Amino acid sequence: MSTSTTAPARPALALPSPALRAVRSLRPVLSVLPVMAVVVLLGLPVAPGGAVTPADAASALVVLWAVVDTVLRARRPLSRTAAVVFGLPVVGIAVAAAGAATAADAVSGLGRYLQVFVIVPVAVMLLVRDRRQARLLLWALIGLALWQGAIGVKQYLTGTGASYQGAFIRAVGTFGPSDVMGMATVVALGMVAATGLALAAREWRQQLVAAGCALVLLVPLALSFSRGAWIATALACGAQLVMAGVRRAAKVLAAVVAVSVLLVGGLGVGMTALQERLTSITQVTDAPDQSVIDRYTMWAAAAGMWREHPVSGVGLKAFPAYRDGHASLALSSGSDTEGPGQAYRRQPLLSPHNMYLLVLSEQGMLGLVTLAGSWLALLVCVLRRLRRRGGRARDCALPVCGLLLWQLVNFLYADIGGPSTILTAICFGLAAWWGLAHDEPPAPVTTRAPATAPEPAPTATSGAR
Repeated sequence: MSTSTTAPARPALALPSPALRAVRSLRPVLSVLPVMAVVVLLGLPVAPGGAVTPADAASALVVLWAVVDTVLRARRPLSRTAAVVFGLPVVGIAVAAAGAATAADAVSGLGRYLQVFVIVPVAVMLLVRDRRQARLLLWALIGLALWQGAIGVKQYLTGTGASYQGAFIRAVGTFGPSDVMGMATVVALGMVAATGLALAAREWRQQLVAAGCALVLLVPLALSFSRGAWIATALACGAQLVMAGVRRAAKVLAAVVAVSVLLVGGLGVGMTALQERLTSITQVTDAPDQSVIDRYTMWAAAAGMWREHPVSGVGLKAFPAYRDGHASLALSSGSDTEGPGQAYRRQPLLSPHNMYLLVLSEQGMLGLVTLAGSWLALLVCVLRRLRRRGGRARDCALPVCGLLLWQLVNFLYADIGGPSTILTAICFGLAAWWGLAHDEPPAPVTTRAPATAPEPAPTATSGAR
């Protein structure tokens, strides 16, 4: 008599609880949460004269978070290409720090350069793992730009901004009259990110919202009266339009022109002050104002410092000490800053307002080749991957390329300094994620052995043998 045995019933798989599903859905946000915290903290008012801002302090958390995440994931942090790109600037910066006038200048200058161009970008590159996280950061930049832009427009309308031609109409956001470039930088980066998403996003709703944000940000960008930010934004957005296609570029350009005519001509936004500022861009040689004269004079002084110290420069943070010895008498004593909450004062001119000339004067040809060379290599890697991937990932590729291009063009008219500088590090980190993080060879995929049918139970005849 044969008896049949039944296999024990398997326990039913428990479905994940709603709390567990919520945690899993938030996992992409948790990875880049420290980076988003840095962006959010830039929306807080900045105390004038503060050395370390909350955003700078949060950037240390970003680095710590990246180190812990890399250790827990047990992976190689950098590919060979990334190690070379981010290792090059360390050489020139270290040599220039050794030639600084004081130990304090050496330590502070070395820390600042490494923070902006090496450490924080690498941390951002390690924390951003996919396009969803990159889009979160891009929208965080747009949100910050809208917040600062709204405050700037209110300052213009109520006359509570920084002083410009005797009136408190210059939009500066929460950065205050002592940092007139802060809001312009934030709004310009947000506009570039919104333009890239509007051109390349896959969902039409996202395209529509991004295009609306880009058009809205035109107003505070204009009211910042920052000619350098205008030029960099126009070139970066123009490059994105060309990469997106000529037909789409024509449509977007027509919409931008229409909105600009409506705001400036129909509603009178900016009026005489804005028109004079736009006209002054083409009058830098015929009838330049004092700010242009100061900038050209400091550019010439930076070139003179480099000619005297061509290899390693005059040392980190030594430009102010050598400025008067190389500048002509056309240089003024400083720029005027005034606004609600801040009395009139002359702000000294401590840099040439050109990142490339600042590096050339303080770090010499060695610093320019290593630092600017790493930026050029990063740009080549970003454009190469954009071309290789085609249209499959343009929703992140176009904004990232635009942000990097904006930084490199803006460096012709500005340098690092101020609370908004940490955004430069985040933009370089996003560019590194797109151009360098994917160069690392993929980890070997372990596959399970194919399931085999269970061996048949021994029969009576086989058991008798």
